[in-house]
Amino acid sequence: MVLAYARVSTDKQDNISQEKLIKDYCEAQNIKLDDYISVEVSSRKSLEKRRINDLYNLLKDGDTLITAELSRLGRDMFETIGLINNLINKGVKVLFIRQPELSFISKSATKLLLSFYAYIAEYEREMISERTKTGLKAAREKGKILGRPVGSYSSMYDENIEIIKDLISKELALKSIWKYLGKKGNYVSFYNFCKSRKLVNSKNENEFEIYIKQIKQYKENGMPLNVIFRTLKNKLNCDKQTFYKLCKEKGIQ
Repeated sequence: MVLAYARVSTDKQDNISQEKLIKDYCEAQNIKLDDYISVEVSSRKSLEKRRINDLYNLLKDGDTLITAELSRLGRDMFETIGLINNLINKGVKVLFIRQPELSFISKSATKLLLSFYAYIAEYEREMISERTKTGLKAAREKGKILGRPVGSYSSMYDENIEIIKDLISKELALKSIWKYLGKKGNYVSFYNFCKSRKLVNSKNENEFEIYIKQIKQYKENGMPLNVIFRTLKNKLNCDKQTFYKLCKEKGIQ
């Protein structure tokens, strides 16, 4: 089976453009499409709403997936790479019309190129962040008041903050407290909430332990440790050498 996938946020013109691009490509390559999935939804939506789950379940060993470009398949590069690696391991051939260099090479070379794309995407995010910080600094210098008023909170966990404080004072593990509250959101967001409200510090929980599952997933998806560190360095309370040492201790190499 040959399946095509297109996704746009709101611009219908871009959807038409992707559809024409895929149609022209198939005609030029003499490829017959068996199915076509087109969604108009933000990349921030769930896999289900973006119909990525449908796409993955439909494709079997020997099938082909055609899409305009790498970014159409995920909300970020790591999610995209994870999906592509899973498809490749499943025996699915993935064709990127605008990035043909990813389509016709070996599995190992594909993983290397995907890692490179992830590095570039992470660098671009850092540059955007730097430009944002520069813009905010300029706004402050002009006297503009930014952000919420001091003391105002809007986290889903704020309504339970007194309970959280009480349980922390009784030396209950943060993960147990999160489960007690009904597993609201996810554990990382709960941990960051506790940290932002100064309910815990690095002595209470090791940031590396918080993100170890994510680190392992990135490594399984073919990401080099230096790229993983660059991605998580603002969340981890350690330098690069310590990060490498902790990874080694956990068998992540």
